[in-house]
Amino acid sequence: MNVANLQLEGLLMAVASVNRLLVQKGVLTSEEIDVALRKTEAGETNQERSEGMSASSRDAVNFPIRLLELANQCQPEADMPSFSKLARMVGKIKEPYNDQL
Repeated sequence: MNVANLQLEGLLMAVASVNRLLVQKGVLTSEEIDVALRKTEAGETNQERSEGMSASSRDAVNFPIRLLELANQCQPEADMPSFSKLARMVGKIKEPYNDQL
């Protein structure tokens, strides 16, 4: 496996853990984190940004955002799912883009 992929896995799981801690400490709510992630995803999939990008490229850009969204939806008292489990969940919930309909 590419070392950069492993580094990104670690970074994503670290961000997910920090987000969870921010919620546990009462700094942010999971809803606030969810809104921020959804705004980020919407910005990355807007017409101007994604024009000329293949669906697989858009999936690649949105994968980390979607993974963090799923991690954010996990119950704070439960163990964080592994990266591979979260990645599989992203694949299962992925919806087609408007231009793929």
